[in-house]
Amino acid sequence: MNSKQRLITALERKEPDRVPIMELSIHHNVVSAICKSGSYLDFVEEFDLDAVVVSQVTDRGSIKWIDEKKGIFQDHWGVVKRFTQEDIPYPLEGPIKSEEDLKNYTPPDPHDKHILSDLPNIISRFKDKKAIMWAGPTIFANSFYLRGMENLLMDYVLRPTLAKKLAQISMEYYLEFHKRLIKAGVDVIVLGDDYAHKTAPFMSPSQFKEFIYPYLKEIVANIHKQGGFCIKHSDGNIWPIIDMIIETGIDGLGPLEPAAGMDLVEVKKKYGNRVCVVGNIDVDLLSRASTDKVIKETKQCILRVSPGGGHILSSGNSISSSVKSENFMAMINTAKLYGTYPIRQE
Repeated sequence: MNSKQRLITALERKEPDRVPIMELSIHHNVVSAICKSGSYLDFVEEFDLDAVVVSQVTDRGSIKWIDEKKGIFQDHWGVVKRFTQEDIPYPLEGPIKSEEDLKNYTPPDPHDKHILSDLPNIISRFKDKKAIMWAGPTIFANSFYLRGMENLLMDYVLRPTLAKKLAQISMEYYLEFHKRLIKAGVDVIVLGDDYAHKTAPFMSPSQFKEFIYPYLKEIVANIHKQGGFCIKHSDGNIWPIIDMIIETGIDGLGPLEPAAGMDLVEVKKKYGNRVCVVGNIDVDLLSRASTDKVIKETKQCILRVSPGGGHILSSGNSISSSVKSENFMAMINTAKLYGTYPIRQE
């Protein structure tokens, strides 16, 4: 199998030739420490990762700088964000501070040619070789970017109509945008909203069901209708809402955060007949532990989770600047050494 076939087979909950390997993002310092060219795309090719991920949240090609020295910019939604030492920017201020702002707000054009970043070049280079993924926000994240996290969560109680209008705006945009991506050649859409911190979701299950679930379900159905696959990512402890997340029809779930109690063995045991699991070598382990410890944990993850297929190996989130390059490579090499099917737990 080539990389694309391997990863799609896992998403179909079958056994490929070996456990696929992917990362949602890899910090440029880690790439530079391992790959001579310092290029993420060269890294994916040279070290045979099975997916190349285009991340809308890290794209600098379609932004309006406010203070380039400080890394502060406005994105195409009108949200003010700031780049930090990590690749993913932090939202500072949204444009919708009142219901009047929402009435006067015009969302971006999903057909704007500037928001595809380097996607055409990536598709030209990797089409039918690697699984081409697009990672970005969707209903919840986009709503709190526009409104602010605290405001949105209060809206769920005090201004539910406003919250639903924000969700509708986001959904309508992404229905059209995902259609465009898949038509261009993207194989997998990764929905990157985080729903939880380490102990519980940000919202109650009833709020998730009312304000997120129906819109998310329509997003997933649209991705499938266009011929794409869908992975849902979330940090934190999502056990109280995981049933609803699975019910949206997603193909993959993860990376899931082991430090938040998201044990892949338990997730696969309960839902492995309905969803492929992605993950989840702890990022703290990759950042602080010895290489021997990383090798041991990667082997254990493969032996515990991979038998029967339906597992894509990755970190428990993404490769941040704190990750030791030698540990990241140990994870990749161990997966290739021990991840060949058939894999038996004994």
